[in-house]
Amino acid sequence: MKVVRIEAIPFAIPYRKPLRFASGEVHVADHVLVRVHTDDGVVGVAEAPPRPYTYGETQESIVAVIDKLFAPELRGLTLLEREAAHARMDRTVGNPAAKAAVDMAIWDALGRTLGLSVSQLLGGFTDRMRVSHMVGFAPDAEMVAEAERVRDTYGIQVFKVKVGRRPVELDVGACRALRVALGPDVELYVDGNRGWTPSEAARALRAMADLDLTLSEELCPADDVLGRRWLTAQTTVPTVADESAPTPGAVTRELLDGAATMVSIKTARTGFSRSQAILHQCEGLGAEVVMGNQIDGQLGTACTVAFGAAHRSSSRRAGELSNFLDMSDDLLTEPLEISGGELAVRSGPGIGVDVDPDKLAHYRRDT
Repeated sequence: MKVVRIEAIPFAIPYRKPLRFASGEVHVADHVLVRVHTDDGVVGVAEAPPRPYTYGETQESIVAVIDKLFAPELRGLTLLEREAAHARMDRTVGNPAAKAAVDMAIWDALGRTLGLSVSQLLGGFTDRMRVSHMVGFAPDAEMVAEAERVRDTYGIQVFKVKVGRRPVELDVGACRALRVALGPDVELYVDGNRGWTPSEAARALRAMADLDLTLSEELCPADDVLGRRWLTAQTTVPTVADESAPTPGAVTRELLDGAATMVSIKTARTGFSRSQAILHQCEGLGAEVVMGNQIDGQLGTACTVAFGAAHRSSSRRAGELSNFLDMSDDLLTEPLEISGGELAVRSGPGIGVDVDPDKLAHYRRDT
């Protein structure tokens, strides 16, 4: 059960259409496959999606920090020494996606070694989650058409609408068009990716007061301390902290400052170990959570549903588990399938998925 090798393999898969939002847009999934090898011949896998416009990580930086810093430090540790692994990685400030992928690949290797699913090891509460689909910037008619297609094809009834454009009427109109087209029974919530000022956000939420929005996420800049607190006090729509709460300490500050009432947990950002710490923090403070998405591929999505379904608190709300639908291909031998608005946890050992070697050979960038 000792770690003998860690690989960081860059790969790139185009999206069928770009996903656009306030802090950037994505045309290609230029991610990193992380593989942890043990002396028993077991290989654990995970996916690191760089988000340079949010956390400053790039595909190149993730590969470099794993190859040059993390792999040498973790070699020789057992799969059970996860706290020691994090202590060594945390000597490097930042690099959240790289650390998260290494953590999840270690968990995957442990599950494969024991013949148990990671979801069972983490808690085993349920075996599936409801799915929320993210709708990015586009003309109103295109946003409506996408939501209707996803609803009719996959049974998804929960939609996260990207907002944060100027003037705010652009997004107010889009949300209103979606509500009219989808009807009152579909759940809508909004994510600003820090695109509005607090006053703009307050104005937009007032204009959408009749749309029955269930959540509002990161409408203002993450470091606008007083503005975020003021905005949260202005509205009855629960405020979700995402980019503003990437660590356990930041989660505590956001909640106790009154800048947020809920927290988005992203396994692509905090792995399984730190995500579990954040979840338990939120449970202790009486704050709800939602499972977020870092525009993950299918491997990353399998990690998210494995964690979200493992715990009672994280399985209550629909998780953001469908972004891989916009990718032109993926690396898995057996693709994930959303049916009836739900995504099931894979039943095999570890995360329950395998990487297709031919697809990896086709899409990898280091050969």
